Amino acid sequence: MTTSLGRAEIEQILPHRDPFLLLDEVVELEPGARVVARKLVREDEWYLAGHFPGRPIMPGVLIVEAMAQTGAVAVLADDANRGKLALFAGIDDVRFKRIVEPGDELELICELERVRGPIGRGKATATVDGQLAARGTLTFAVTEL
Repeated sequence: MTTSLGRAEIEQILPHRDPFLLLDEVVELEPGARVVARKLVREDEWYLAGHFPGRPIMPGVLIVEAMAQTGAVAVLADDANRGKLALFAGIDDVRFKRIVEPGDELELICELERVRGPIGRGKATATVDGQLAARGTLTFAVTEL
């Protein structure tokens, strides 16, 4: 198990870059199995100016993307998948339970359930201060970059 990866180390695993890299740090990593990451929602995030003026809220689709990037770290940190790309193949049973706003820190957890060849599934959650913000099952396909 690896712990505490900063953005530079995350960028060695994921192909995402600013402004679309939605993870600040990885605090736990078991390649091919489980990952825990964090994302601090700052007041100057690019998407908050228009979502919504006067009531900034992190869009649900970006919470799902942050969960997916978290899962992609677990998948792509595995030696067999280094240098590859993890693409969405499905998003199931996603539910949003709490608004995420500036100042909130998301804790993102993804546990891989099944990986068969290039296709896999993982259960992901996003919480703020222990309160569930979103959850879902993510299916991915690993391909060449």
